[in-house]
Amino acid sequence: MSLRIGLGARPTPGGTHFEVWAPEARRLEVLRETPGKSERAWRLERDSRGLFRGFVEEIHAGDLYRYRIDGAGPYPDPASRFQPLGVHGPSQVVDPDRFPWTDQQFRNVALERLVLYELHVGAFTPEGTFAAARTRLPYLKELGVTAVELMPLADFVGSRNWGYDGVALFAPSRCYGTPDELRAFVNEAHRLGLAVHLDVVYNHFGPDGFYGPLFSRRYLSQRHRTPWGPAVNLDGEGSDQVRRFLIENALHWIGEYHIDGLRLDATHTLAGESGTPFLAELAAAVHAGPRPALLIAEDIRNLNVMLLDPSQGGWGLDAIWSDDFHHQVRRLLAGDRHSYFADFSGTVEDIARTLRQGWFFTGQFSRHYGRPRGTCAEVISPAQCVFYLQNHDQVGNRPFGERLHHQISAAAWRAASVLLLVAPETPLLFMGQEWAASTPFLFFTDHTPELGRRIREGRKRELARVLQGRDSDLLKSVPEPQSPAAFTASRLDWSEISRPAHQATLTLYRRLLALRAREPALRAAGRDSFTVRPLDHSTLLVRREAPDGAALLAVIRLRGAGMADLRRLPEAAPGSGRRWQLLLTTEDVEFAPHPAPLRIAAGGEILHFARPGAAVFTTAQAQNADKTSSTV
Repeated sequence: MSLRIGLGARPTPGGTHFEVWAPEARRLEVLRETPGKSERAWRLERDSRGLFRGFVEEIHAGDLYRYRIDGAGPYPDPASRFQPLGVHGPSQVVDPDRFPWTDQQFRNVALERLVLYELHVGAFTPEGTFAAARTRLPYLKELGVTAVELMPLADFVGSRNWGYDGVALFAPSRCYGTPDELRAFVNEAHRLGLAVHLDVVYNHFGPDGFYGPLFSRRYLSQRHRTPWGPAVNLDGEGSDQVRRFLIENALHWIGEYHIDGLRLDATHTLAGESGTPFLAELAAAVHAGPRPALLIAEDIRNLNVMLLDPSQGGWGLDAIWSDDFHHQVRRLLAGDRHSYFADFSGTVEDIARTLRQGWFFTGQFSRHYGRPRGTCAEVISPAQCVFYLQNHDQVGNRPFGERLHHQISAAAWRAASVLLLVAPETPLLFMGQEWAASTPFLFFTDHTPELGRRIREGRKRELARVLQGRDSDLLKSVPEPQSPAAFTASRLDWSEISRPAHQATLTLYRRLLALRAREPALRAAGRDSFTVRPLDHSTLLVRREAPDGAALLAVIRLRGAGMADLRRLPEAAPGSGRRWQLLLTTEDVEFAPHPAPLRIAAGGEILHFARPGAAVFTTAQAQNADKTSSTV
């Protein structure tokens, strides 16, 4: 399926085409707004589906406009490409073809090579702009990630927001810069060989500033609700045009901004699945487009049908965020037991099972959700599951925006980082975790006082459920989301990377990501290319193997001191004519400013850990290994 992107204002050398859906309207006019001059209006023609269209010679790229509906308004365009004066102001005609793209030779990064780096444009740099973020792209390239994932950009009310309150879905937020400054960011990323993914929200519209319902009440469902309010109408009257609006939005980001992948927010809350599932329709349209992009869903259901090919009866999405890995690791390392963490044991046995499968729940009963959760994961590729130790939700929805490395030892953080980056699943980093940033990531908004008050009260109720009666005094000191201080406190402090402790963690991440790119065993993607085995209650063995027999072995102790005995373990055998060569330990002085070195004995088959840590080995030919002091 492919769609012509028609909604909105599309300039040509001779004027501008306009198209807007307003099925209940009898008359719709477009008004050009010029400061200091009286407004002029042009009437658009209505078709049988309620689409109003027209061509206006007098309106050009850069002009401001709004619509008047049956004499009411004027209102901004629901498919506006830019809102320079805010979401309540006029829309601006934007010509996407004026930008001088130079990325014609760039090829999208394949799923099997993805290492995602999630960032919030406003908090990533002190300036909080597309232009400032662009200057940091060489750093990300040197770090070793292969794709930047931007948190939602759709414009919102106020000057700061996570982005999940977006209301101008086609317009990048003016807080971060202009449309062409976003294009320049993507173009530079492509020059460096980095893909750019974008988080999009199709399960609800923000609470203030979405003008769609003034054009048609059919934008919102009359039957379904989400945790954020009325659901988007995907199965009621007019839902075909609402689906078209969302699919055109996806194609617009891919076509007009050269975005390489979309992360679909909370797809389990998409309400109304009569007929063809919306996600299947979206995937078909995106994959049939001239710039095929990856589609990655955030979904708690662990549904394999989402990832299966349409020829197998699936929906055709490319990958899914797998929360289960994060929850298991946090339960083990930080002891979280509240809310959905109660469903997880945090044992190394269950962590190993999660790694082997791609997610943990494959149909077992979930106490948190009160029903069975999940489906068989054996029919999907490990790369189709995105693993992480941190993301915006799992940090920002904690009372004080605490990152996992704020709550565990540096040694345990290094060990967990090795586990993430040697796993066969697709890894995602959250901005700053690679240097163990000291800054939190707090929840922040800039709504009207009344709406801000309601959001603040709702957040406190949610946090009270999280705390479950524990430390109720904490609620009194939770940072105020509406305060500018919550936003500024969340901005990364780039001076930290020159400080020894942070620099050491950054060096470890760079080394691990270089291994992931270089080692054939870490590039192997099949289910038969890896083994995960618990060695004791705190230690895991992960073996990755390339088709030619080259292997990589990681021994990871997640807590406490102890010994790992690899003798007589078939998973630890290097293979005929090969020996293990030590690549790194997390206690090497370049990674640990105050190391507690591992003791390796019995020809490398016994490892003594003084604290949490990891050792990574690769295979070498025996005759070559004998010449190398780092072999064991």
